[in-house]
Amino acid sequence: MSSFTLPSSVIQVNLTPDLTREQLLKFHPFSSWLSKLQHSLSLQSSSPDHPFHGEEYSLKSITIQSVDFFGSGDRKRIGFIKFSTSVKNSKGESIPGSVFLRGGSVVILLVLEPEGAENERWVVLTVQPRIPAGSLEMVELPAGMIDDAGTFAGAAASEIEEECGIKIPEKKLIDLTSLALNGFASGEREKLEEAVYPSPGGSDEFMKIFAHVHKIPQDTLKDWKGKLTGLRDHGEKIALKLVKLEDLWKETRDAKALSAIALWDGLKREGRI
Repeated sequence: MSSFTLPSSVIQVNLTPDLTREQLLKFHPFSSWLSKLQHSLSLQSSSPDHPFHGEEYSLKSITIQSVDFFGSGDRKRIGFIKFSTSVKNSKGESIPGSVFLRGGSVVILLVLEPEGAENERWVVLTVQPRIPAGSLEMVELPAGMIDDAGTFAGAAASEIEEECGIKIPEKKLIDLTSLALNGFASGEREKLEEAVYPSPGGSDEFMKIFAHVHKIPQDTLKDWKGKLTGLRDHGEKIALKLVKLEDLWKETRDAKALSAIALWDGLKREGRI
């Protein structure tokens, strides 16, 4: 096992044989996580009312335990990293720090409004295998990444475009997380993303939740209701499902969907969307 000291610090990083110093430091989720943690640690001494003021904790070391790579050859890149940290204060007290590092994700609440039907709204969900959850038919909101062109990308977005003909442009996305959390975040000392953290006890993952409202003809909605869920009969790994917006909260166990509908309803109540 090789190791190195982080630049301008005494923090030791222990690497696995398949990971280099350069690869780790260039992995954006790692540099982003480290920057946020170091900023939060610095607040202990600079803020007299901080709960750990006078008994400050510091990051002593990082031990990489495993790395998953995506792609091969020139396209090989880090996908996920699992590591542990040593965070202690002068009394030897520690804060648990076992981290599954994967970075952020983008979630889309795609709301369909049938023409001529006031107050009727439908949501597009995906049904797909999720092995970590032990499921082959997990019902959830479409999720993916914003690519370099500024558009919603990924398998779910491709499926929506292919089966529904809906291309989701960045300029028509409503950023629910920023709208809802902007006022809350302004009162925070820590520099966290205006996003939802689904599992902060074990992962750095954060979700930016967007909404997109798309008007469609009534006849199209009727066609889709039967067609989309039938995609599985044609060997598709991802099928699409339509549910009424008001029923979304009880149609899925997906945290992304439940977070999205909570933000949507809250912003609606305040007249902000």
